[in-house]
Amino acid sequence: MLVLGAGMVGVSVALQLQRRGRQVVLVDRQPPGEGASFGNGGLIQREAVFPHPFPRKLSEILRIARNRSVDAVYHPTALPGIALPLLRYWWHSSPERYAQAQAGHAALIATCLDEHLALARGTPAMALLRPIGWMRLYATPEAMAAALAEAERAHRLHGVNFVALDSQALAAAEPHLLAAREGAIHWTDPLSVSDPQALTLAYAALFTEAGGSIARGDATTLERHGAGWRVTTPQGPVEAAEVVIALGAGAGAVTRRLGYAPPLFGKRGYHMHYRLRGNAVLHRPILDTQSGFLLAPMRAGVRLTTGAEFAVAEAPPTPVQLARAEPLARRLLPLEDRVEDKPWLGVRPCTPDMLPVIGRLPGQQGAWCAFGHAHQGLTLGPTTGRLLAEMMTGEAPFLPPEPYRAERFR
Repeated sequence: MLVLGAGMVGVSVALQLQRRGRQVVLVDRQPPGEGASFGNGGLIQREAVFPHPFPRKLSEILRIARNRSVDAVYHPTALPGIALPLLRYWWHSSPERYAQAQAGHAALIATCLDEHLALARGTPAMALLRPIGWMRLYATPEAMAAALAEAERAHRLHGVNFVALDSQALAAAEPHLLAAREGAIHWTDPLSVSDPQALTLAYAALFTEAGGSIARGDATTLERHGAGWRVTTPQGPVEAAEVVIALGAGAGAVTRRLGYAPPLFGKRGYHMHYRLRGNAVLHRPILDTQSGFLLAPMRAGVRLTTGAEFAVAEAPPTPVQLARAEPLARRLLPLEDRVEDKPWLGVRPCTPDMLPVIGRLPGQQGAWCAFGHAHQGLTLGPTTGRLLAEMMTGEAPFLPPEPYRAERFR
């Protein structure tokens, strides 16, 4: 079998297929974990049972339209290309349709800790998973009250655990914060990953140590070869009876050539690492809702991650969000020097209905899909790997696969 894409999703699919007795070759232009899996908040988000809908309030839409915010920016030249997917995103975010998306999303999220731990236990990967959760900070009593109501709903409906902190408890939990906040929700279930790329590499090592092969190659060379598939690598062609397309934001470039054009759109994101002054410490990831950025303690330093940037494919980096976020972050935490010379940039693959595409590629025998996970590729890689592997090998899927079928975008 061929698996195209060596991010968290592709590596997890390859590993799960291998554990079911299949010989698998994992193909990517880059080493494992160097795409969107490299740059993220490093969270296995068990609390993320409510996907992000398109804003419905006019005030929120106008705020983003001004293009001056930290959490969302856009290139005007990108708007013609993403207008239709964003319109469909808005349509799917209506209350009745969002309820369907939320049910499908929560079913996947509920499994994420168990599926990661099933891969990581007893391996070096386990040392990368920190059971510390993360915190979302709120600046006003009204925002804190609304967040508490949402957290209680997540607990009631989906068993998500949390602790509500007032301003004093927050200051005690993170004593090196420089600015006061009204309070915080500490999501206690999620695992925090100290190095997301290292986690992908650890899972890839499990795959290769068990006999799996990783090849450098260009997925766009995928073509029919007899009853199966072939892709070109520098070492020569690789052929297989079945192929999985797990290419994240690049999946559409391959599937369109095969007659399937899902309405994928990309959200670009940036990150940068910083040292902390003196003996300052950040104990767990924090998201400041007033400012719209995440700060996470990582091996490389404190990682500042941005929200979403909408740009045309291959547009040069424009890290304006980092430029806006960094001064605000310095007022929240005693950040010192930048660790890197330039920020990291990656693309999150999104679908209008907020659900990934997992299952058969329509109209193509022996071709399968595993992409469109938006912000949750790190979280849902092992879950997706297991679900798709069970479908491909004829096992009874451990989750109903219908909400994620590719045919919904035909």
